[in-house]
Amino acid sequence: MSFTVLAIDSTTSARCGRLELPHGTVETPIFMPVGTQGTVKTLHPAELELLGAQIILGNTYHLWLRPGHELIRDLGGLHGFSTWRKPMLTDSGGFQVWSLAKLRKITEEGVRFQNHLDGRKMLLTPELSMEIQAALGSDIAMLFDECPPYPCDEAYAAKSLALTSRWAARCKGWVTENQPRSGEGAQQHFGIVQGSIYADLREQSARELVALDFDGYAIGGVSVGEPEHEMFRAIENAVPFLPHDKPRYAMGLGTPPQILEMIARGVDLFDCVMPTRIARHGMAVTLDGPINIKNLIHAQDPRPVCESAHPHVAEFSRAYLRHLFRAGEILGLRLLSFHNLHFYLSLVAGARHAIAAGEFIAFKNSFIQRYTRTQSQ
Repeated sequence: MSFTVLAIDSTTSARCGRLELPHGTVETPIFMPVGTQGTVKTLHPAELELLGAQIILGNTYHLWLRPGHELIRDLGGLHGFSTWRKPMLTDSGGFQVWSLAKLRKITEEGVRFQNHLDGRKMLLTPELSMEIQAALGSDIAMLFDECPPYPCDEAYAAKSLALTSRWAARCKGWVTENQPRSGEGAQQHFGIVQGSIYADLREQSARELVALDFDGYAIGGVSVGEPEHEMFRAIENAVPFLPHDKPRYAMGLGTPPQILEMIARGVDLFDCVMPTRIARHGMAVTLDGPINIKNLIHAQDPRPVCESAHPHVAEFSRAYLRHLFRAGEILGLRLLSFHNLHFYLSLVAGARHAIAAGEFIAFKNSFIQRYTRTQSQ
């Protein structure tokens, strides 16, 4: 893997770059659609190509439980199994163990839990997480970590961070010994900065991970219930201690304004389930903020969902989209999922162009002012 910074904004830490991965090139900043079960919900891989998606995300925990990483490995890895041929990132499974598993017990060895599908007792360790992701064959594999809850006191956050650092070293040892591959190249591995809301712990975590020399670095433990200003502080307390020449990834974020704020703070990669999740409930992101297409106000509206809508969606009126949801037609979910992802991918593309042109601050401020000026309809 190689990461090249192509331009840096003169007044913020925003940057655009190029990330070379075994399955292709990714231009940053970039948003990664989430394909939890090996698919971005409701969308065909060809539609993701049409959207201009450059990299998507898969979920280690869910794919390990069903259908199993050995089956996926034997059927060509996650790329061959899902027919997505471009780059792919897999998370470590740690967050899902935290959020979904029953009777979870965290130990030095790993996490013992009952899985959410059938209640079977399971053990996920740092080494097994790396083994599963190697079988999946993702371009980027995340290290196994503990995601501390919010709120938590500093003593708990420090203890959790120490465990995450020890697990990171074990992940590094497994990778060094096994040299996992992705397609024709080496699989890349990103460390995850933890430390909750505590600045000194965020710095400590970043420094300890950098000493282990990973291919990139993520900021984890954000968007877990903390106020937005604490989310931004977590980024600000980590980024200065991460290498300039390696990619930075904010995990599980966020709204369009949040993404622009994170870009301004020097983050390169983002993922979030929100665009497709809210689409399935009739919410569409637009230049004037989110709208609920199911509301009565749209019943006779001939306009497209958004003035910047992709041609794939722009031919349909708001009235028609509302009808689809009220009638329970799957096309409504598909069209809004497509639209919301197009909105997000267009946003980061606009940010890339603005950074390269030296106009990022104007771009960010103009977008946020318009997006937030009205309440959701």
